[in-house]
Amino acid sequence: MHEMSLTASLLNIIKEEMTKAGKARLIRVTLRYGALSHVLPEAMTTAFAILTERTPLAGAEMVLLEEPATLACSGCDHVFSPTARRDLFMPCPACGRELGHQVITGKGLYIDSMEVE
Repeated sequence: MHEMSLTASLLNIIKEEMTKAGKARLIRVTLRYGALSHVLPEAMTTAFAILTERTPLAGAEMVLLEEPATLACSGCDHVFSPTARRDLFMPCPACGRELGHQVITGKGLYIDSMEVE
């Protein structure tokens, strides 16, 4: 479960940012993950609960928002979003090219916002 190590890394970043801001309590953190990032939201939520248990971050809420995949056609540069993950290799809706699309968005994982006290 790579979500455990991802969550541990994110928690380190959160703690560093809270220290910089002089804040001691995390109320809510919102994470954005790409549709292509292979993040399982349920596993990430479980990892967050386990890793924050009995720490100063215990009780904080984690909100996960999926960022859709956006592709650029390698033939005509048309930008489009597949309607489902299984459609990633769909033909370009503008020119019909099937392969070689560039992924523009949908692969990342990052902290969108934090609410702290």
